[in-house]
Amino acid sequence: MTKKKDRQYTSDESNIIKLNKEAKIVRRTIFAIITIFIIVVAFIGFKGYQYISSGLKPMDKDATEEIAIEIPIGTSTDQIGEILEENDLIKDRRIFKYYLKFKNSAEFQAGTYELSQNMDLQKIIDTLQTGKVITEPEHRVTIPEGKDIEQIADIMAGKLGIDEEAFLEKMNDETFLKERIEAYSTILSDEILKEDSIYPLEGYLFAGTYEFFEEEPTIDSIIDQMIEATQAVYNEHSGLIEESDLSFHEILTLASIVEKESKYSEDRPKVAQVFFNRLAEDMRLQSDITALYALREHKTVVSYDDIDVDSPYNTYKVNGLPPGPISSPSTESILGVLQPEGKEFDFIYFYARPNGETFYTNSLDEHNEVVNKYRQEWYDLQSDDSNENE
Repeated sequence: MTKKKDRQYTSDESNIIKLNKEAKIVRRTIFAIITIFIIVVAFIGFKGYQYISSGLKPMDKDATEEIAIEIPIGTSTDQIGEILEENDLIKDRRIFKYYLKFKNSAEFQAGTYELSQNMDLQKIIDTLQTGKVITEPEHRVTIPEGKDIEQIADIMAGKLGIDEEAFLEKMNDETFLKERIEAYSTILSDEILKEDSIYPLEGYLFAGTYEFFEEEPTIDSIIDQMIEATQAVYNEHSGLIEESDLSFHEILTLASIVEKESKYSEDRPKVAQVFFNRLAEDMRLQSDITALYALREHKTVVSYDDIDVDSPYNTYKVNGLPPGPISSPSTESILGVLQPEGKEFDFIYFYARPNGETFYTNSLDEHNEVVNKYRQEWYDLQSDDSNENE
């Protein structure tokens, strides 16, 4: 019987066999890696689902104790999430935040609430949105937009019975101011402590409606609540603020002027742009109301003597912005500064009638023509105001 010889492979055939073996190993390795990856992703997804699911449930379904929390006016959703997490009412403020985005719902009512760990996330949200507070506020005070600190002090004294002089003294209390700079470092800095500032916190006491649950709230607590409302505005628009070439102090300063110079929402980005155009051309802002602020007066008609006052706040006399804000601007005015009309809006003069209608011009002759046409309306308004006060 003849013995069968083993087949001898050529060099090319040997290479093909070797490559096929290597390919099988690679395929098996890739399959194993993909399998492991899918298992890991599935495991992470399952754990993530479990975590999120647990975050929607009550922290303790058997809890009976009620926890009182306060949601100040102007509190952002992030801050509300922090308050709830700190009081062990929710598992994770991030779940709270993204759940609100998923539900497209973020309107909450300020106030003091009694919540329990036996409430699930949706019930907590429903409670905060319906505004079912545990007590009615002792005082509710509205600060109109465009009021300055002296006017705010007068309103608070009338509504809350606080000492007006003590309130104003607090505005220049160096220790108090430095404590606030440290506590609210996101929005307050040493920039407010300029030597020529009349009131360093001018512009930082946000205009709005405030609720006070104490019969006699302290001056410190009143001021803190108003600064916190400004902080909330900063948080909401931090992206635009950080993109701006101006500091937050400068933004508030220009916004406070825009607030007093424009009556309607649609004019605020336009008036802001006029001021930016003037700054770009090294022109003075020449805002009448800055001169009145320097004089500490509130008048309908500004005289030539008024705009001649020697003060760093008088933008007829100084270049650029004054040392700080001249009033508490609205969110609309702040956004007007953050989102002005645009460089194509190249006017460098504007004039507003008493009814708020505003005209924009490019030349001084055009501006004077508008002024001469409508100036008498302001004198008539001043006369009417004088007669009403008699």
